[in-house]
Amino acid sequence: MNRFFRALSRHMSRISRALSPAQVITLIFAAIVLLGAVLLSLPVSSRAGEGCGFLTALFTSCSATCVTGLALVDTFTQWSGFGQAVLLCLIQVGGLGFMTIFSLFLLMLNAKLGLKKRMILQQTFGLTDIQGVVQLLKRVVLMTASVELVCAVVLSVRFLFDFPLKSAVWMGLFHSVSAFCNAGFDILGRISPGCSLSPYAGDPLVLTVVMLEIVVGGIGFFVWQDLWINRRSMKKLSVYSRMALWATGILLVGGALIFCFFEWSNPATLGAMGPGKKILNGVFQSVTTRTAGFATFSQADMTEAGRAVSCIWMLIGGCAGSTAGGMKTVTVAVLLLSTWSVARGKSSLTVFRRRISPGQIAMAYAIVTMMVGLAIAGAVVLAAGNGIPFLNALFETTSALGTVGLTADVTAGLSAASQIMIIIFMFFGRVGIMTISMGFMMSDRAEERIRFAETKLMIG
Repeated sequence: MNRFFRALSRHMSRISRALSPAQVITLIFAAIVLLGAVLLSLPVSSRAGEGCGFLTALFTSCSATCVTGLALVDTFTQWSGFGQAVLLCLIQVGGLGFMTIFSLFLLMLNAKLGLKKRMILQQTFGLTDIQGVVQLLKRVVLMTASVELVCAVVLSVRFLFDFPLKSAVWMGLFHSVSAFCNAGFDILGRISPGCSLSPYAGDPLVLTVVMLEIVVGGIGFFVWQDLWINRRSMKKLSVYSRMALWATGILLVGGALIFCFFEWSNPATLGAMGPGKKILNGVFQSVTTRTAGFATFSQADMTEAGRAVSCIWMLIGGCAGSTAGGMKTVTVAVLLLSTWSVARGKSSLTVFRRRISPGQIAMAYAIVTMMVGLAIAGAVVLAAGNGIPFLNALFETTSALGTVGLTADVTAGLSAASQIMIIIFMFFGRVGIMTISMGFMMSDRAEERIRFAETKLMIG
């Protein structure tokens, strides 16, 4: 094992010399998706002992590696124990990032991490520099293992009341990892195929544990490290951490209020529940739309207003450097604050007595524009090619780009071409549109040295 990881490290070092960190991350994720697809297409991965077809395997592998949760087939009824184990590994690797796990093994072998590997880890965690990246790596792995293990034990004990010991333990572990990584995959199809967490819609313990894992995984490792270092004085938190925490809190509380308002009397969602259960599931819907993908009721039965808000929440997603996807909370916060600042006639944006650079504001606008543009364009294609309502199609594309996994019951009926488009959207959503564009589509820096005369346009 020692020789294997050292040899793999040498091979990766040789390959990465000619590639940027963004290119390395993109290509590694693509390789993992393809490897997972090959494994899932094997007869041993299917419960029936027959191959499921490469496109179905590729779709499922991409969904698991990109911690999305969209599926063409029910996870429990389609995949054998081996297939489910492959999915769980893909979810864990996708949630933490291959380089995180690989670097951990190198550290365990007392191998040093070179500058290139540290730069890749920096991009994986969404950091602005490489200082302290190894220390953060160790804390990320320790925190992930601790949270997933504790929650797996709690869920296993709860599932013991409904299933045999072996099944309860496996279900507890599977759902704990899936929840922390914001993946949304479940194996409750043994109760009813495609039911997700609806059998436990009235269970405060299961829903609370899952929600806590989703939030912890979605806030971001940098924020948790910042909280730990400055636990004695919250005033010392970085501007980013404070913005991330504020944005997360506003989205969770605001989303819960909005979903309860729109779905309170809807008999197909919250309407048939008691007041306490309505509030619990309203909060859960607010949490799960932020890239988790678990569902306690059919998303197709929501009101149009509820589905529209879900689309917005799915696109926003979680925080940078986390297991969540989406445009990211701070990105959207910068966009809104910048818009408000311009509307008030200010020439610069200041947050917590710190000025945000024009370059970062431009980056936020670019990410939001590309994500929203892709979601709408993809929805038009899905609606036209599959004969489904535009809002349901938009729900599907935002779910894929935000790596959420919720669906308005249209995933399984998509054409092969539409499935391929959703695969691309899931990959873009997890790896990051800016990561891909910076790695493969960045223009020649030399061109920026030429500056043309400015001109004025009529704006607004």
